[in-house]
Amino acid sequence: MGLEIIGLCKSFKDQKTSDIVEVLDDVHYHVHGGRFVSIVGPSGCGKTTLLRVIAGLEEPSSGNLLLEGRKISYDVDRIGLVFQEYALFPWRTTLENIELGLEIMEVPKEERRAAAMDYIRSFGLKGFENRYPHELSGGMQQRVAIARTLITDPRVVLMDEPFGSLDSQTRNNLQSFLLALWQKQKVTIIFVTHNVDEAVFLSDEVLVFSKRPARLTNRFDITAPRPRDRTSTECNRMRKMILDALEAERSDPLLTEKS
Repeated sequence: MGLEIIGLCKSFKDQKTSDIVEVLDDVHYHVHGGRFVSIVGPSGCGKTTLLRVIAGLEEPSSGNLLLEGRKISYDVDRIGLVFQEYALFPWRTTLENIELGLEIMEVPKEERRAAAMDYIRSFGLKGFENRYPHELSGGMQQRVAIARTLITDPRVVLMDEPFGSLDSQTRNNLQSFLLALWQKQKVTIIFVTHNVDEAVFLSDEVLVFSKRPARLTNRFDITAPRPRDRTSTECNRMRKMILDALEAERSDPLLTEKS
């Protein structure tokens, strides 16, 4: 069944002006279990806020979130969140960062260490288990962050521009790494990005959000077979359709009337 977003709205009170700022406006969508869904939209439209609401870090102003047909219970239903800035603890080693979630869950030390070492081996981090974050490259830090999220066996993984700060080669490598991981584990992923090429390469579906307050304005099924060729006719066609949808969303109606 997956994750259902039903009439989700979110607003904040501006601390300086006391004005109410509408961020999410009646968002409806059903993310089927095991799917890879990307979200694109104008900067500041509310994509990160949506992830934070799904993760339980923000309360919605109205609407509901259902997981497998019932209201999410964050004590039971683990929702993983991977940030762009890695959010690793600088005083913890690779091993200690990866096992953090299991430590919070009070998993016995030997068991969580064994599980963390399995991730270290499968994520290509062998030999770096005792290194601190500042001793790792950006790509390695992000692999640690992803491993730390997945080790708790989440039902849904939310990813907020996780590769946005990386160079293009590292970014492409981690995209392929993430796809291989997802195809093996079939976890549900909701992935926020500003990079349309990335969205087309990774996703089963791409959702386009409007300017704030964010509404879902377009949905695109990405049917190109995997492994995908970024330069294929089908990928280029989908990329243009999504870019056109984004451009229509960015256009200023006042400028359009004057032109």
